Amino acid sequence: MRGGERCLEVFCELFPDADLYTLLHVRGSVSRAIEQRRIITSFIQRLPDAARHYRSYLPLFPAAIRALDLRGYDLVLSSSHAVAKSVRVPRGALHVCYCFTPMRYVWDLYDDYFGARAGRLTRLVMPPVAAALRRWDRRTAAGVHHFVGISHFIADRIRRCYGRDAEVIYPPVDVARFRLEEKPETYYLVVSALAPYKRVGLAVEAATRLGRRLVVVGTGPEETRLRATAGPTVEFLGWKDDAEVAELYARCRALLFPTVEDFGITPLEAMAAGRPVIALGQGGALETVVPPGGAAPPTGLLFPRQTVDDLVEAMLRFETGVVAFEPKALRRHAETFDRPVFKERIEAYLTACLARASC
Repeated sequence: MRGGERCLEVFCELFPDADLYTLLHVRGSVSRAIEQRRIITSFIQRLPDAARHYRSYLPLFPAAIRALDLRGYDLVLSSSHAVAKSVRVPRGALHVCYCFTPMRYVWDLYDDYFGARAGRLTRLVMPPVAAALRRWDRRTAAGVHHFVGISHFIADRIRRCYGRDAEVIYPPVDVARFRLEEKPETYYLVVSALAPYKRVGLAVEAATRLGRRLVVVGTGPEETRLRATAGPTVEFLGWKDDAEVAELYARCRALLFPTVEDFGITPLEAMAAGRPVIALGQGGALETVVPPGGAAPPTGLLFPRQTVDDLVEAMLRFETGVVAFEPKALRRHAETFDRPVFKERIEAYLTACLARASC
């Protein structure tokens, strides 16, 4: 249950009788609100070991999404970070895409996924595959009537990749899940998928260099490498449920956020728990983290470059206490992104789109 799935929960609430189409569904992996849907999957579901190794079937994703039969629907709401926005829409139906990002692994982050760390065969095969996917991705964007981006950073990427404008509606943080802790502990926290582009290694190396305690929540293909480079002050917990993660947020010293993220829900989750953020000053963090020096109360520190040295410097600055962070002010900032705010905005936007379409 990451950011995209939490948005999907809200969509399910707005359309309680709607069907859910997806490339792949691992039963029991998401919340009851999603699981109780009528869920229709693509042929990817039936391929060998698809639940664990679905990434290996990337070249088949376009055919899988285009094969889904959506005849009979008047509104298609796609929730897309890869190929969902390319689904075939019935004639006369309205297609609104809530876009987390254009397919990042063939556009901006190709090297992070298929560069030097990838296997030799992957590096040989992927250039023409990625080029074909980019052409297909741009061409099928024409089937979307309205794009909604999760941030201005992503709206700009949609403009560059697809030549399309996008409304911006920020994803929700469920503020009610989190509580304020009067006496937090001394550990830093990372909550992230351990994927190459997340650059969790910067936090691991910075904490190791400084001898600071770091707790890492998450799993992914980078886990083995990160464990091998971590010092004795770094602890890997794997995935934890919502209640456990909320407790870790409440008791942490600060959240470390070293990634260029499309939006980034974890900084807002930390703020909802009254904890500040030390974040890379690029990407979506610029739209959620309030640095010191402005009129609004600060919610975190930003470091300029994606390097260990810059993160270490920011951590040391944070530890001086020269910037004061007020837990209640952090929570108030998170509340401006709260779940009811998202639900109201996305419902109003869809209602307006349907009204225009019927004129």
